Amino acid sequence: MNVKINADLGEGTGVENEIMPMLTSCSIACGGHTGDLDSMNSTVEIAIKHNVKIGAHPSYPDKKGFGRRMISISNSDLKKTILNQIESLSNILNKKQLELDHIKTHGALYNYSANNYDLGMFIIELVNKNFENIPLYVPSGTLISKLAQENNILIKNEAFLDRNYNDDLTLVERKLNDAMITDPDMSLKHLQSMIDLGKVKTISGKLEDIELETICIHGDQPKALFFAKTIYNYLNSKGLI
Repeated sequence: MNVKINADLGEGTGVENEIMPMLTSCSIACGGHTGDLDSMNSTVEIAIKHNVKIGAHPSYPDKKGFGRRMISISNSDLKKTILNQIESLSNILNKKQLELDHIKTHGALYNYSANNYDLGMFIIELVNKNFENIPLYVPSGTLISKLAQENNILIKNEAFLDRNYNDDLTLVERKLNDAMITDPDMSLKHLQSMIDLGKVKTISGKLEDIELETICIHGDQPKALFFAKTIYNYLNSKGLI
C-alpha cells in the first residue's frame, strides 16, 4: 500500500515552505474562495522547489464565506468561474512548462457535490469536456466517486485525517463545533483504522468502508504543520510512503 499526502495551500496561512517537503501534491486556491496571481505564483514556486505535484482548487466564487457555504448561482455562471479559476493556475504552470496534476473542488462545492447527483454530474461533465486526462480528487465512498468511475473520469479517492465524517462520508460542516479533529493522536487513530481496516469512524460512531489513495491535511487549520509531521513520520515508519 502506498499513501500520498496532499494539502490545500495558497490560502494565506503562510505554511507552504514548511509543509511542502512532506507532501506528494498540493491543491492551490485559484481565486474563488481566496487566492490571486501573486499567491498562486509563490505557491507554485515552492511546490516546484520540493518536487510537489500541483493541482487546482476551485470553489464557489465566495471570498466572504471562504467558499464554505452554498450560494445562489446559475450553472452557466458556475461553469464559467470554475473554468476561469482553473485556467488562471494552468496559465502560470504553462509558462513554467508544467502540467496541471489534478483538480479538487473546495469547501461547499466539494462537500455538496459528494452525494448530490445533479451537482456531482455537473462537476464530472465539466472535467470530462475540458480536462479529459486530468484526475479529479473526490471524497472516497461517495456518489461522485461512483459516478466518475461510471463515466470513465480519472479520479483519486481522498480521505481526511483532520476532519470528522458524516455517515454518508461527507465531511461534517465547518460551521459545526465537531467538524475538525484537533488532536493529532485522534487523527492517527483515524488513519490506522483506514489503513488496517479500510474503514472510517463517523461522527455517530459507525464504521463505514473507505478507500484511501491520498490523504488531505488542511493548510488553513492552526495545527496543519504538526499534523503533517505526525502523519508523515507515521507513514514513513510503516514504509507506506
